Amino acid sequence: MQGSANLTVMMNTARKAGRSLVKDFMEVEQLQVSSKGPGDFVSRADMRAEEIIREELTRARPTYGWLGEESGATAGEDPTRRWIVDPLDGTTNYLHGMPHWAISIALEHKGQIVAGVVYDPAKDEMFFAEKGLGAYMNDSRLRVSGRRSMIECVFATGLPFGGRSDLPETLKELGRILPAVAGVRRWGAASLDLAYVAAGRYDGYWERRLNAWDVAAGIIIVKEAGGFLEAIDPEGDPLDGALICSNDPIFPAFSKVIRG
Repeated sequence: MQGSANLTVMMNTARKAGRSLVKDFMEVEQLQVSSKGPGDFVSRADMRAEEIIREELTRARPTYGWLGEESGATAGEDPTRRWIVDPLDGTTNYLHGMPHWAISIALEHKGQIVAGVVYDPAKDEMFFAEKGLGAYMNDSRLRVSGRRSMIECVFATGLPFGGRSDLPETLKELGRILPAVAGVRRWGAASLDLAYVAAGRYDGYWERRLNAWDVAAGIIIVKEAGGFLEAIDPEGDPLDGALICSNDPIFPAFSKVIRG
């Protein structure tokens, strides 16, 4: 796919940050780590990746705004456009030496996500999409799965880590869905969960208590791959971090189970 200039900037930036993260990943035991809170860690590699991404995107588009996991929000001269960035989604996996983590970069225009990149450097898989132009992984067009029966489907979700208050609600959801499906996976990187739905690797995904930078890029990738995506609260905004998605045929049954 021949993407826009913005998409090219996003992909090149993700690859540059990915090279930095891979270098540190090879020496994960030597990473200097500080705690941000229970079960939520940030490494120097994480912060360095965000610095690289911000520097590259700001050089290319100096007027755009910014929302990043580590550095927060900054208004741009152009109030209609901003980057939404997670420099290292799957930090816990990264720090445990598990090669399942990603860089997520989205471009928002007038409140709508118009382009997204989710890059998995460990596997060299670049998932990307632009509004109206389809979704791709490297050179391959992406389509959500075509399964129509819940019992044949594999779903992804997140599980609360230590100290979070939503464990009882999550256990109730799992109690409702596990008897009805082929399996549920928890791989610990929301951006890749969404990308895997777009690629048909998962049939659907749901999770609560995420942030905009976790899901922004994945949202457009799922939609451009033909997926159906909503906030878990049908009146809500998926960017607020509680969302559910799948292919069209199974969405009614899937959402009914999750929404109770």
